Amino acid sequence: MADICVGIGFRAGAGSEDLLAAVRHLLTSANLDSDTTLCCFGTLARKASEPAVLGAASVWGVPVLGFGAGELAAVTVPNPSNRVYSETGSSSVAEAAAVLGAGGGPLIVTKSSENGVVVAAARKVS
Repeated sequence: MADICVGIGFRAGAGSEDLLAAVRHLLTSANLDSDTTLCCFGTLARKASEPAVLGAASVWGVPVLGFGAGELAAVTVPNPSNRVYSETGSSSVAEAAAVLGAGGGPLIVTKSSENGVVVAAARKVS
């Protein structure tokens, strides 16, 4: 069985439905094995307690892991963003949070954006 963590970055106006739609799209388009299990959401620590991410996590029945900007910035990602860096102090939220949430596991789906929500996925290391 393969567990994955989905990293999520989102704008202030995004709601739970926006996050759910982005996660569903990522999972259906990723061609994952049928035994793949979503184990957590990862995001910027200051966003981890926002209703949108908590609501989406409750639908999936997974915890939300929050990471500080310094932790996120220490992760090398394929798609860094200067705009995200200027807003958060890290050049990545979704990709870096996915990798950290997966315990340093490999990024298996790079970031995609939809309705103010950015998602990416990493495979958890055992």
